[in-house]
Amino acid sequence: MDTILIVDDNQAVCSALALMLELHGFNTHTCLSPDAALACMSDHEFALVIQDMNFTQDTTSGEEGKRLFFELRALQPQLPIILLTAWTQLELAVELVKQGAADYMGKPWDDDKLLNSVNNLISLHRLSKQNTQLARSEHQRMAAIKDADLCGIVFGSGAMQRCIDLALQIAKSDVSVLITGPNGAGKDKLADIIHANSPLKNKPFIKVNVGALPMELLEAELFGAEAGAFTGANKTRIGRFEAADGGTLFLDEIGNLPLSGQVKLLRVLQTGEFERLGSHQTRKVKVRVLSATNADLADDIATGRFREDLFYRLNVIELALPPLHQRQDDILPLIGHFIGPGFSLSKSTQQALVNHPWPGNVRELENACKRAVILAPSPELTIADFGLLNLVGSRDLGSRDLSPAAESEQYSRHAGARSQTHSQPDTQPLTSSHLPPQNDTVAGAKIAAKVDPDKDEIETALAEHNGVIARVAKALGLSRQALYRRMEKFGIDK
Repeated sequence: MDTILIVDDNQAVCSALALMLELHGFNTHTCLSPDAALACMSDHEFALVIQDMNFTQDTTSGEEGKRLFFELRALQPQLPIILLTAWTQLELAVELVKQGAADYMGKPWDDDKLLNSVNNLISLHRLSKQNTQLARSEHQRMAAIKDADLCGIVFGSGAMQRCIDLALQIAKSDVSVLITGPNGAGKDKLADIIHANSPLKNKPFIKVNVGALPMELLEAELFGAEAGAFTGANKTRIGRFEAADGGTLFLDEIGNLPLSGQVKLLRVLQTGEFERLGSHQTRKVKVRVLSATNADLADDIATGRFREDLFYRLNVIELALPPLHQRQDDILPLIGHFIGPGFSLSKSTQQALVNHPWPGNVRELENACKRAVILAPSPELTIADFGLLNLVGSRDLGSRDLSPAAESEQYSRHAGARSQTHSQPDTQPLTSSHLPPQNDTVAGAKIAAKVDPDKDEIETALAEHNGVIARVAKALGLSRQALYRRMEKFGIDK
């Protein structure tokens, strides 16, 4: 419950204000002099102050109230203060409002007006304190990030900010971390950040995609093999655990590990002990294990595809990375990073790219940007340059004959309809259902080839129509924007 400080040399005024405020749910504390009020400030926390302007009998200058106001402001600059004044101090009260007083009221006051002011000011003060705390926390987080090694990660969303904050926090410990999220979202980048900011950053950091290892080579890859242990093993080789001894081992796609491999992995995680393939000598390592998966391991445990005891060994702390479409504020910073400073995007193209669902996450976005940079005919990139139009299954959007704004608008409309029906899991690979029929694509290419004029045809049309772009574009079956792009491409001046 909020407490209000009442300062007035008239006890009747203090009692009346206290009674009214207490009837409306506030605690009150009353003081009859400025000195008593300043002493109370050091012993209590107040949400608001109501103060008189004169405290000495026969004094009407308001200087005492002015002095108290500035002393209270010095102690708590953000504390709202309401001034109670007679009409003779009106100009002084207005002056103090300009100096930061929250409000002023004449005596006798209007109860309803005073209560309304008190409620509003306390609410604003509470929000201001919350904003100050948030700003302080944000400043501390940014200071921590500024001093951290982020391994070149690019982001702009609050969701990614929280993931990085947690990664930096757990980097200081040596516990096992399970990073979950869809393919292409950046799980390996979070693993890089954890290792780069850990006490083990100068120790080995070994990465292995355990799901891609053939079962017959799994044991040799992880634990090593003696010479002659199997056909083709001509010399002794150390495994990934041995190579990472004293450092960090990143086991990617851990959900794809077969059950037989899970048994072998569980032992070394529990004890740090293992034997090379073909050897009976037990070796011991100390390794921090980071693992990542796009699978739902809880579901795999329920269906018997993943060992529960291994899951709890790997998952001391889980770091969940959202898909790209759930952190849209990352999209434009990533695009700017991938395309570089030599290219630009219109507002409509930016909006269309932000609205794209990006089922392939950051990996798909990076590939689309590489395609755009290589194939774009001009520095201003359009949706067609990113190769996204075909994904919505509409060949009529694949031509650059549309203006960039119209092109982006049509894409956004198709992409919006597609995203409403896009219910596949984020981890599901892109399938043929996301692509237009092959015959339609070929037919669209033939049509585009048929109507696309060459340099001589454009120059001839310009001469026939006296350089009037609208007429030339109509004669060639192009939009004016498409004609301008082709003129720029062929170096044709109007």
